[in-house]
This record gives sequence, structure tokens and C-alpha cells, in this order.
Amino acid sequence: MKKMLVLSGIALVMFAGYAFTGTTMPDEPLAQSYLDSIRSLYARPVAEWPRAHVDDSIQFEEMAVLPPSPFAEDSSLKEMAALGKMLFFEPRLSGSNQISCATCHEPELGWSNGRTTGIGHDHALGERNVPSLFNVWQYKSFFWDGRVNSLEKQVLAPLSNDIEMHELPGALGEELARIPEYKQRFKSVFGGKTIELEHVAEALAMYEKTITSRRAPFDAFVSGRYNAMSDQQVLGMHIFRTKARCMNCHNGPFFTDNKFHNIGLAYYQRKFQDLGLYNITHKKEDVGRFRTPSLRDVALTRPYMHNGLFDDLEGIVSLYNAGGARTKRKDSQIGDTLFPETSTILKPLGMTVQEREAVVAFLHAISTSTSYRVPRPQLPK
Repeated sequence: MKKMLVLSGIALVMFAGYAFTGTTMPDEPLAQSYLDSIRSLYARPVAEWPRAHVDDSIQFEEMAVLPPSPFAEDSSLKEMAALGKMLFFEPRLSGSNQISCATCHEPELGWSNGRTTGIGHDHALGERNVPSLFNVWQYKSFFWDGRVNSLEKQVLAPLSNDIEMHELPGALGEELARIPEYKQRFKSVFGGKTIELEHVAEALAMYEKTITSRRAPFDAFVSGRYNAMSDQQVLGMHIFRTKARCMNCHNGPFFTDNKFHNIGLAYYQRKFQDLGLYNITHKKEDVGRFRTPSLRDVALTRPYMHNGLFDDLEGIVSLYNAGGARTKRKDSQIGDTLFPETSTILKPLGMTVQEREAVVAFLHAISTSTSYRVPRPQLPK
């Protein structure tokens, strides 16, 4: 979805129908003394770092070391999580007995699927990008539009969705109960003689709550190993916190405010239209708003955005550098009360090429450098 034309030294970059401009001339090399001065600002406890550039209306949380999942640490929950892991990789949860949760949430693809959207029953294409499950335990709402407020509710939705797993939820408990090992495991975890749908949801959700990022170079840096990040990554962290204004939405240890924003990608009355949170609340101000994703391990979870139309982090940074996407009303849209307005948090930033590259380098510093490999459980016959 990205093309570049160069005209008289000016790059016109096209992202999914939006145009952003920026110089293609290389910046002057940054002096080492400047990079050293930036590093000196951050080679100290976080409380002594320069204040982040955020709007007065924003209540933000400072960056911090990745905390562990409290669910992964609780030994009393391990048996339920182990059952949930079996169910997560179990294709018999689908109507075709061919699709599991891991079909769309593949560990080695950042717990997503590496595709623009999900692919489900009879190879039907979903409408949105598959969210990663990294650190899903910390979210306050689920799906891009926040339509449910618990992971237990979320895991049930794909089961019955005709495009996704195409299962009859009411029959799932009886189907699993015909498999002796599942019958025994559910009885051991939940008690009782029957397998209830809510028990399936609880077990799946418990396993997903144990899925966490590994600590990245950023975490080592914050913990006092100040050589864990390169000069470019430290510069990128500084730009991320200040000039790029990223902390307005991506803050805290998970780099998300768990809120909803319109960055201009609703594609209103065009191909790819998605009204986001408005579909749930029916409030005009929610048109085009989507949940802020965590940036933890973001380098492993491409493609990006709710529609999966952005293939790389460079494109994302260019979008924000331009102040988000801002479409103009057509004559036919004058007076349209639902016409989406891009968030005022977003402003043109004027970042240089080197600054944009540094921000991308920092995004790699909050990601691990290798993919995740999760042994598949032995499923019952």
C-alpha cells in the first residue's frame, strides 16, 4: 500500500490513498556530542527524565519496565491455563474442525497472522486486522471498537462468527465431553459432570492472560544498563517523548492509554469505510475512533492499524508526522453531522528524516529481536 514518487527532491508518499510529503534529501550527520547530550538526559532514573510533551488534557503514565502478568505468576491457575492452551490450539472448536484460535493468533507472527485481515471459515476474509495477544491481560476493552469489556466475552465471539470459526456454541460442550481427556480435565479444573460454554471461555481467557512480551532492550535500559540501547534508539526515545508527541496516546509500561482516538482512517463513505467505536455507541464523536494498541513488540506484529493497510513502521511514523490523515468534505458532505474529524491531539510535527528513522529504531527497542516459538500441546484423540 506504499508508493513513492520523487519530484525535484520532494517525496510524495502514498499510503492507502493518503498523501504525505517530506524531503528526500539526507540530513546532515548528527554530531556525536549531540547524541551524547541526549543520552546523558536519559542515563538516569526515569523520574529525572525530561518531561514528556503531552497536552494539558492528557492524563498519562510514564514509561516503565514491562511488568509480569499476574495470571502467569499465579501457580493456582496453571491447570486452567494448561487446559486453555490445549483449547487455543484445538481445531475442533470450529465448525469445520480445521480452524483454531492459533490460526489467526500465530505465536511466531507476533500472536497475529501477518496478513491484512483475518482469514476464517471457507477462507472468508475478515474486515479488520487481527490484534496481537501480547499482554492482552492488561486491556480494559477488547476488539478494535471495544465492544466487550472482558476477555472471557471476547474469546466466545470468534467461535460463533460465521466468517471466523463458524461453530455452534451450544453444541461445543457436548462435543468436547465426548473426548475422555477433555471431560476429565474440565472436571478437574471446574468440577461438575458437564462442560459448560463459560468454562471453555474461562480456560481460553486464562491461557491468553499468560501471553506476555519478553523484556526488550528498553527494559534493560530503564533498569540501568544504559548501553542496552544504541545512540539512535535513545534519540528516538527522546523524540517519541517530546517532538513526536507519541506519549499523548502511547504511554505507560505497555505504551497504550487504553482509550479510543480518530487518527483519520475511517475512510468515510469510501472503500474500507469503518466507523469504529461509533458502531457500538452511536455517538457522533465516536465516528472513526479505534482503541489505542499497545506498542510492545510492535516490530513483530505487522501489518498495522485496524484495517491492516500499513505495511511498515516507517509508514506509520510518516502518517503521524503529517498530523494524521485529514480528508476534506465533498460538496455532498457539507452539513453531514457524521463526517469524522481527526483528533486535535494530532498535529504536523516537522520531523526530519533522521528523527523519523530514530523513532522507528526506538520502536524496535521496545520489541524483542526474535519471534516467539510456542510448543504445540498434544491434543486428545
